[in-house]
Amino acid sequence: MLVVKLLRTYGDRGTNGEIWIGGDLECCAIELPWRENVRNISCIPEGTYPLAKRYSKRFGWHILVRDVPMRSAILFHPANNAEKELRGCIAPVSELTGDGKGIRSRVAFEKLKETVYAALDQEQEVVLVIERKENV
Repeated sequence: MLVVKLLRTYGDRGTNGEIWIGGDLECCAIELPWRENVRNISCIPEGTYPLAKRYSKRFGWHILVRDVPMRSAILFHPANNAEKELRGCIAPVSELTGDGKGIRSRVAFEKLKETVYAALDQEQEVVLVIERKENV
C-alpha cells in the first residue's frame, strides 16, 4: 500500500500543506480554508481516502479522492491560487507563497501523479491520509 500523507496548516484565506510519501517530502499543497466541509467553499475533512485515476476533458488525467463524506469529484489538479481556482480540490505546488497560494503547480502535480499512477499500475492500494500538522 502507498500512503500519501497531507499535513495541513489552516489559515483564514486558505489551507497549506505538505505532501509526504514514505519519509520524503514530495511537494506542498494548497486548498480552500476549512469551512465545515461546505461544497465549493471548503477543503475536505481530515481522514483517510482511497485514490484513483480519473480523466476529464477539463483536466486530462488527474487523481480522484474517493469516498469523501457529502462531497464528490474531489481531485488533485494543478492550481496556484485556491480561492480563484479550487472548489474543494487539492492542488500540489512546488512552493508556498501565502495562505492558499503557491507556484509551479503543474510541475508538482506531474511528479505526484507519476508516483501515484506507478503504484496504481502495480495494483497497489493508494490512500490519502489528511492530518493537521503538529507544531514543532
